[in-house]
Amino acid sequence: MLGFAFLLPFLTWLQAAGAAVLALLFNLIILPRLELDLSKPLGDASRAADPAGGAAKPVQTDARTWTGIVLYPLSVLALILLFRHEMHVVAAVWAIMASGDGLASVVGEAVGGPKLPYNTHKTWSGLLTFVAAGTVGAWVLTRWVNPGIDSGQAWLVCAATAAVGALAESLPIRLDDNVTVPLVSGLFMFAAYLVERSALDSNLPYLGRRIILALGINLVFALAALSLKLINRSGAIAGFLLGVAIYMGYGYKSFLLLLGFFVAGSLATRLGYAKKAARGIAERRGGARSWREATANTLTAAFCSVLVITTHYEAAFLVALIAALAEAAGDTVSSEIGQWLSGRAYLITTLAPVPAGVDGGITLMGTGAGIIASALIVAVAYALGLARPGGAAFALGAGVAGNLFDSVLGATLERRGLVTNAVVNFAGTTFAAALAFALMVRR
Repeated sequence: MLGFAFLLPFLTWLQAAGAAVLALLFNLIILPRLELDLSKPLGDASRAADPAGGAAKPVQTDARTWTGIVLYPLSVLALILLFRHEMHVVAAVWAIMASGDGLASVVGEAVGGPKLPYNTHKTWSGLLTFVAAGTVGAWVLTRWVNPGIDSGQAWLVCAATAAVGALAESLPIRLDDNVTVPLVSGLFMFAAYLVERSALDSNLPYLGRRIILALGINLVFALAALSLKLINRSGAIAGFLLGVAIYMGYGYKSFLLLLGFFVAGSLATRLGYAKKAARGIAERRGGARSWREATANTLTAAFCSVLVITTHYEAAFLVALIAALAEAAGDTVSSEIGQWLSGRAYLITTLAPVPAGVDGGITLMGTGAGIIASALIVAVAYALGLARPGGAAFALGAGVAGNLFDSVLGATLERRGLVTNAVVNFAGTTFAAALAFALMVRR
């Protein structure tokens, strides 16, 4: 199917979308009748550890294989619809999916070698192969579809995107990588192509002093939060690094938004903690956040903050940053307040009653508190002059939408064990930021 990507320069986006639909229908209707062996090699990604400590055993791949051949054309279709005016992004990510992911499985099986520290079912050889093959494939198709893009810029962006895609593919989650890799890679590549040296140059006069303040202020707050046991050591390190990135976006003003989220989330976590602990639904470690929570909730905001000073879409990415932190605050507060004040929640997808604290469960009190928390973050941003009335409205709407999206993922994917809560939180903030950015540039 990758060969079809070479036809993209000669097709409109509607024709390309139609071809993706035909490919989906072919995979759904024709392939099952051909009795082909479509299983992947049983490499490190397809083996599960023996619970008794023995050698890894092959896992059943038939269901995942057929799920994959359906999700693959669906992902291509989603890329075409999302980036219909940037078909080089579609082609490049398509190449990363095909060449990067495909060769990583083959090399990981043939070469083996050291395992990744965060996923023992994956190897360094497979990861590095993914990056190398994905970079080359993405660069070739980028130059083919849009030869007007500077070759050096295309190479850097393709290499960075392949690395991001490899990381997404290697995470220890059960969600099919035909979903995670194209979505994460596509959004990253789209944003990376917006980076311009002239935008960074215009901000250089402010960045020297700003980085010194960013390092000093974030170090003080990280140590203070660590001493108060609001975060653990890994959370302090991750929070420090991400806080520095957010401070660099708009100085103390963007940092105050991060601080507002952190204070709101910490207070909500401690309200009724004993009651939540007695129910078995309180945050672990006494509510102290680790690097997982810090990264899941603020990585998107940090990325938007960097784009504020490296692109000519400063206003749009500022609103995206506000939306990401508004969503994070709303999600944390709604969960904690709902679990404290309500013994019963309702599954967002069916409205069936479930115990408070169940993934995807929402409560009236929690939802209301979450909207207030999001509104407070947006109000602070507006008061600081980070957004005009229209941008503030977009940020609030996107933040609330992201919170609902978070709950839907919790009720569908997290409840089935396909993703972790950290992945759901990251998806919620990313959805909010992407929606806010899209609203800003298309208004």
